[in-house]
Amino acid sequence: MTYVIQEPCVAAKDTACVEVCPVDCIYEVEPKEEFANLPMFIHADECIDCGVCEPECPIDAIKPDTEPGTEKWV
Repeated sequence: MTYVIQEPCVAAKDTACVEVCPVDCIYEVEPKEEFANLPMFIHADECIDCGVCEPECPIDAIKPDTEPGTEKWV
């Protein structure tokens, strides 16, 4: 399991999650990249599934990738 950043982040781009991540696996997306519709993403191979980022998100945009509806954000 890992975590994914979903659509609510598009408008908000709050970086509280980046500041608390102990392994620095949350990255800002460059405008030219494939997933430029999202401002940030969690690198699945680097995420240690600690869950620290999820409660820090003020807009509830971070969810475990096992939750229904997160498939398109993985």
